[in-house]
Order: sequence, then C-alpha cells, then structure tokens
Amino acid sequence: MKKLLYIFLILASFGISAQTTVEEYLNRGFSSLFTKDFNGAIAEYSKAIALDPNNTEAYSSRGYAKGALKDYNGAMADLTKAIDFNPNDDYGYSLRAKVKEALKDYNGAMADYTKVIALDPNNDYAYSLRAKVKEALKDYNGAMADYTKAIALDPNNAEDYLSRAKAKEALKDYNGAMADYNKAIAVYTKAIELDPNNKEAYFNSAKVKSDDLKDFNGAIADYTKVIKLGYNDKGVYLNRAKAKYNLGDYYGAIADYTRAIEIDPNDALAYKNRGIAKYDLKDYKGAIADYTKAIEIDPNNDYAYINRGLSKYNLGDYYGAIADYTKAIVIDPNYAYAYSNRGISKENLGDLSGACADWRKAANLGDTDSAEWVKNQCN
Repeated sequence: MKKLLYIFLILASFGISAQTTVEEYLNRGFSSLFTKDFNGAIAEYSKAIALDPNNTEAYSSRGYAKGALKDYNGAMADLTKAIDFNPNDDYGYSLRAKVKEALKDYNGAMADYTKVIALDPNNDYAYSLRAKVKEALKDYNGAMADYTKAIALDPNNAEDYLSRAKAKEALKDYNGAMADYNKAIAVYTKAIELDPNNKEAYFNSAKVKSDDLKDFNGAIADYTKVIKLGYNDKGVYLNRAKAKYNLGDYYGAIADYTRAIEIDPNDALAYKNRGIAKYDLKDYKGAIADYTKAIEIDPNNDYAYINRGLSKYNLGDYYGAIADYTKAIVIDPNYAYAYSNRGISKENLGDLSGACADWRKAANLGDTDSAEWVKNQCN
C-alpha cells in the first residue's frame, strides 16, 4: 500500500485530472487483487497503463496478477517492463524471480534474488528464497551459506534453521542437521515462553519433533497442548494419530483418526490410515470397511486397494484380494508390490502359472523377493 501511495503522490505533480483517473484504476486493481479477482485486476491495471504507459506500479501489479493466473510469460513481460522503468525496485525483482522459479529458470531466479540482495543487503527473506533456488540446482553448500546469512539477520526465524537442516541432510551432515532441528525447537520454545497460548508455536514444534527428530512422545505432548488451547482442526488429530501409530499405540491412533473423520467425513487419508491401524490390530474386517470408504471418496487410491487386498488375503478371500490388486494395477501399471501380492494370492489358489507371470512382472519392476520366487518356483 505504501508503494501505491508513493505512486499517487508522484502523479499529483502531473495534473489533477490524470492523477485522479490513474489513481482510481490503481485502487480498483488493488481491491481486485485483495479479493483474488485477478482477471478484474488485470483489466484495471491495463486501463491505468493506457493512461500512464510509464507507471511502474501498474506493470508490477499486473504482472503479479498474471503470475497468479499462471500466465508466466505475460507476467515476465510486465515485471521486466516495471524493472526497466525502475531498476532499483527490489520488489519487482522478487516477483520476477518467483515467476522464473515457476518456469524452472532457476539460474534466472537466482540472478534476480541476487539483485534484490544487492539493493537490500539486510533482506533475510531474499537470502532464504535464493537458498531454495540453489537447493533446486543441487547447490547445497551455496544454500547453506544463504540460510546461514538469513539466520544471522534474523536468528528467530525457525524456518531457516529447518531449511538449513534439510540442506545439511542432503550433504549427509546428519549431526549438523540435528543441531539445526534443535535450534528450531528452541525458537518455538522461546515463542511459547513469551506466549503460553501460542498454538502455532506448539504445532510447529510438534511437527519438527515428530517428522525430523522422531521424538513422538514430545510431539504428542505438543499436539495435545494445541488441542487443549481450542484448536479443533483435523490436521492436529491426524498428526497426533501418526505419532501415536509410530509408538505402536494403535488404539490411540484409531481414536484420533476417528476424531479427524468426525471433523471431516470426506477425508480419504483419515479412513485409509485408520484402516492401517486396524489392520495392525488384526481387525481385518474393520480395516476393509475403512479402505472401502477411502476408495468411495477417492476411487483412484491405489494404496487403499492394495491394503484392502491384503486384508482380504488375511481373511482367506483370495479372489477378492486378486480383484483389489488388479484394480491397483489398472491405476498404476508399474506397481511392483501389486503384482507380487497378486501372484501370492494366485499361488494360494493353485494357479502357479498365473503367479509366476505376476512375479516375473514384479521382478522386472525391481522387486527382489519376486525375482527369488521366479528363480525357485517358476522353472
């Protein structure tokens, strides 16, 4: 908004009627952007440009709107025009860099972020964004250097510690990665100390503990705190269920998946994962019911078909298992596990020829167990 006001003040020196008209179009364009009416915004900014062909703000904002509509070539043209008019506008370079990323022009994006940093050496966010581009180019050492610079500028940004940890993992510096994960936790802990009701800090802390540090008990404690603070979101229950599952607490996981399903009865993932927990408890019928529900919601869920096939197999329903494995193969013809399992079901029905055909296919797709069965049973 400050940029818009700056433009409006400059326009005032060129005459009252032109200033008023261009300002009106710019304001309308801003309102359209705010409501995500990107086509409407483009129309308004185009009118502003027609009246003032050198209006940097109109070009950069229209470029942003085009980018939001995935018209990346159009966005590039507008943002480049805006930069030509004002080569010192770091915002224009930032927007163009994002467009180049979308076009997978990572070297071009890196050049634009480098320009942003040259114009604003204390822009920690620009260092973070350039680091991500370097990661896309597999330059993990370069990414680490940029994340380190971003951290030096803002030591309280947990996301930079997490991102640097991932770069270190890519370089197999696992101890360094672990240190950064713990630094991120320290940032979240400090935020919680400052505001004991900070749900976001608890949630982010829990995710790091569960996904990266494998501290499932710590994650469960944090997710539980989020819930006690009144954050009744299915994602919290899904994540806490995952942590409980990883600790072998299948009943606890089922309870949380059930709560997530109550919040969103159309979540295929929740049904599928609850089915997995039931399967591990040998509740095969309960698992089949959940997998069936997941398939109703998402008919192309090949993983749900595979798991339902496994449950049917464990109940001795080999024909039903074969049907499910076949469906998974239709969805993904390169699913080696589906061929392997279908072969096992066929073997149990005395169809060794059919089993061998499936195992050969699985072996060709890289399944070593199937290759061994072919060697020993399919002469």
